[in-house]
Amino acid sequence: MTDKIRLIDTPEGLDEVRTLTAGMTRVALDLEAAGFHRYDDRLSLIQLTAGPFTFLVDPFAVEPAPVLAPLVEDPAVELVMHGADYDVRLLDRDLGLRPKGLFDTQVAAQLLGHPGIGLSSLLEAHFDVRLSKKYQRADWARRPLPEAMLEYAAMDTLHLEPLADLLAAELDEAGRQEWATEENRVLEAIRWDPPAEDEDPVVRVKKTKGLSDREIDRLRVALQWRDDIAKARDRAPFRVAGDRALMDVARANPGSVQALSQVGGLNGALVREEGPRLLEALRAIEELSDEEVRGYPRHLHNGGRARMEPEVDELFQRLRNVRNKTAGTLGIDRGAFLPNAVLQALAEARPDTMEGIRAIPDIRQWQVDVAGEDLLDALQNT
Repeated sequence: MTDKIRLIDTPEGLDEVRTLTAGMTRVALDLEAAGFHRYDDRLSLIQLTAGPFTFLVDPFAVEPAPVLAPLVEDPAVELVMHGADYDVRLLDRDLGLRPKGLFDTQVAAQLLGHPGIGLSSLLEAHFDVRLSKKYQRADWARRPLPEAMLEYAAMDTLHLEPLADLLAAELDEAGRQEWATEENRVLEAIRWDPPAEDEDPVVRVKKTKGLSDREIDRLRVALQWRDDIAKARDRAPFRVAGDRALMDVARANPGSVQALSQVGGLNGALVREEGPRLLEALRAIEELSDEEVRGYPRHLHNGGRARMEPEVDELFQRLRNVRNKTAGTLGIDRGAFLPNAVLQALAEARPDTMEGIRAIPDIRQWQVDVAGEDLLDALQNT
């Protein structure tokens, strides 16, 4: 690494960050978490570019929050991030920090209608900088981190400030700066929302339609079996066994370790070591009477949003036509302009005034300014 890219894993290094960033009015920030490999997605590395320096802060070795707080939480300091939605949640959960002065380059690219909104695409298109993909799915919780991984991580913030300059100028030219400002303020308000303790794990599995109630119960105990192993081994659950394999277990209901080993996608050593416990849980499901079987949560439809009533669906289709036409005129992705969830909320609430449209949760003022009258016409045109 160059002397301007520094690994910070000592209190002395953290003091250096504090000194070198004092008085700065703009920094770039990115976070790496461990969820792709580990049981939980704990914060594992912080990349901070401030002026000519890029600091790679190891949160396992030092407590970075007191040093980052003046940079992250002061609205007078512009905080440049890319795709900040999840990182804002991590800042809140793991560091107790709530950003102000955020400028998200991905949001800006979306509002400008750029065909590629990923950081790699934007840097290549605007600066002819090509980011390596070698460590996209690396284990950022490993220690020590190889120098090549640290250099890779530094690239996530090294060019964010000039990219922000370019996109801000484009927003000004397009008259969309206020749109970005509103979206960034919404991002700043995001907080970590822990999953409900009583959440049924089967609702997170896709394509469960067609499973019988008893098969759903088998899937539920298989998911719990996987989660227990993942937690004990500090591995991401999908690395223990994939959802498809567990659904196959639920359908096949194997009665022996040998039969379980025939299910595709299950590691042989895992089956030998942990299979008997899963088989015991499956047998317990077989002993339940039909009345005791739980099946899929009754208040939910299999895997998704409840079906709309015909009148609501008709309104939704008219609103979607307005959204699609307006998004096409603006050159913006349809979902980025107005998500389907907002359109459904409009169709269900059926407001008859502009004030009523503005009161719909998650709708933005800039969206109302651009399409509010057309949306109102669609709602009233029955």
